[in-house]
Amino acid sequence: MPSPQRPGRSWTVRLTGHGDRTASVTCSSACAMPPRSRDLAALRRFAEAHAHAHAKAATVHDDAACQCRRQQCAAHEESPADCAGRIVLVLRHDPAVGQVWALAEVCASCAASTPHTRIMSRSLPRAAPAGAPPERQAPAPAVAVPGGFSAPPFASGETPERSGPRRRVGGPRRRARG
Repeated sequence: MPSPQRPGRSWTVRLTGHGDRTASVTCSSACAMPPRSRDLAALRRFAEAHAHAHAKAATVHDDAACQCRRQQCAAHEESPADCAGRIVLVLRHDPAVGQVWALAEVCASCAASTPHTRIMSRSLPRAAPAGAPPERQAPAPAVAVPGGFSAPPFASGETPERSGPRRRVGGPRRRARG
């Protein structure tokens, strides 16, 4: 008899602007947050790092129910999928909005169908009974990135290194004198 499923967990980190040109960061968990500030870039970095800290600290429950299904798969209405596969922890951050980071335990099928997601960790398979052959798992499907641009994920605390001089974006180009 299979064990009952526990509800899939989710966390939301939100950057909120206020009328006095300050902003604040909130988390759906009871976490210590920095005070309101006018330094939006610092708060955005904090919010992103805070979401990554939740992802690093969370162990994905293999018996969790798909959090996406609980919300009628609203995150990927454009590409319907049947809930299937192991439970994974995904980070969803829509760059067009840029102020909300959402972590959730969802099934592998919903994770692959939801835009702007990155799989942060996977549930560990349950221990097989003695003498049973080990379960083979297919590699996770690549998540498409709108616009076709993607970059490899960096380990926490790392930043991409720039090589060569920075290019100017826009504006007139300067000719080399010589």
